[in-house]
Amino acid sequence: MPRNSKINTGIVSKIIGLLLLIEGVFMLSGIPFSLYYGDQDWTFLLGSGAFTMISGLLAYSLNKQADNNGIGKREGYIIVSFSWIAFSVFGALPFWMSGAIPSYTDAFFETMSGFTTTGASILTDIESMPKGLLFWRSMTHWLGGMGIIVLFLAILPLLGIGGMQMFTAEVPGPSPDKLHPRIKETAKRLWVIYVALTLVQTGLLMAGGMPLFDSLCHAFGTMATGGFGTQNDSIAGYSPYIQYVITLFMILAGMNFTLHFLLIKGEWRRVGRNDELRFYLFVMGLSTLIIAAAVYFGHFLGAEEAFRHALFQVVSIVTSTGFVTTDYLLWPTLAWFVLFMLMFTGGSAGSTGGGIKMVRHLILFRNSFLELKRQIHPQAVIPVRLNKKPVSQDIVFNVLAFFLIYMTIFAGGSLIMTFMGLDFSTAMGSVIASLGNIGPGLGSVGPVGNYSAIPDAGKWFLSFLMLLGRLELFTVLILFSRAFWRH
Repeated sequence: MPRNSKINTGIVSKIIGLLLLIEGVFMLSGIPFSLYYGDQDWTFLLGSGAFTMISGLLAYSLNKQADNNGIGKREGYIIVSFSWIAFSVFGALPFWMSGAIPSYTDAFFETMSGFTTTGASILTDIESMPKGLLFWRSMTHWLGGMGIIVLFLAILPLLGIGGMQMFTAEVPGPSPDKLHPRIKETAKRLWVIYVALTLVQTGLLMAGGMPLFDSLCHAFGTMATGGFGTQNDSIAGYSPYIQYVITLFMILAGMNFTLHFLLIKGEWRRVGRNDELRFYLFVMGLSTLIIAAAVYFGHFLGAEEAFRHALFQVVSIVTSTGFVTTDYLLWPTLAWFVLFMLMFTGGSAGSTGGGIKMVRHLILFRNSFLELKRQIHPQAVIPVRLNKKPVSQDIVFNVLAFFLIYMTIFAGGSLIMTFMGLDFSTAMGSVIASLGNIGPGLGSVGPVGNYSAIPDAGKWFLSFLMLLGRLELFTVLILFSRAFWRH
């Protein structure tokens, strides 16, 4: 970028203003449920929604003349990072103003957890929450799942050539696929697939006896790989049918959405040959068999229950959804150790899943194995291949840097949380669960615990880790570089 180029703050404020207008509209979506169930929280949803829309309209109006084509890489990074923060700041208002979550720190933590699809919660009694607020809580997942910026590109195509910078910063993975040459059409197709899968899952859950309200909330949490539900025991109290339905859609949500588009076009062979998909399914399949065997032969559960709970927990953690059907910390050490290791995997690139992502692990493994060959044949040029195509060295270096930074943040973050008084397992569990956007971790933040006892400073720190994980490190960390702000 030119050294003398200034950041276009006008277009940044204008776009964030438009995004806040969208958030304000969606904030009203819980009002019908509030009125239907006779709760009084609709007034707080209406007030918060109106305030958010007015704030957004003001930011837009003051910068209306900003050049829509003035979005470069720097503006793209700023818009993406700060829009997620702004959404969480305003999205927390209904919880805080209503008194359902009296502490603004807790309300912000819950909202950031929602938009980043982490699913970590401070709520101790979810079922006592008013239905309107509960619906908004699940809606934060659904909006954050496909991505706030992708939503913006889908319905407000005002960015022109600048849209790709925002899409690249937003969409997970080392090289986001485009379904269509025009970024606006790509965003629309992604959202059509996302909405369609959400509706199908809602229908299947209702067919299993789940009420419409609960079906919508769980479909939002599943497709966004978020994990917010409507019951204190997550998915444990539901039938095996519902647990299998949610498992299936968690797997679909953790796939690259480009593959869904190819499936719709009937290109089954191309999907079947996808290296990342096969690795994704292999990791989940092998992990399920190991854990199911450990649980069954340890006389914890019968064969079907051992398989169902093992499959559910493996898929939930790999895809970073965070739903639970049982307390896996009571299982044999081998079982929950495997689950802990899976917290470092993640879904596919281009999915709503969090974590490091399967494609990065695949590239890392293949590059490591090829390094052995290079030691034997130092003059040979042996590229890493993915889907039978060579992967550029730039992407390989990016993956290596990402993995190193990720593990450094995990180690440093765990140390910081121990300084705040947390025990070792809770410190590690809370950090990887936040950084990987998983939700439940280990220790007191495990599958039957929550984050209410974390100190306020810890909640703000974990909220930052959630944002880092959701935007895949570089989008946020680059803002701390002095070179980024020079002009």
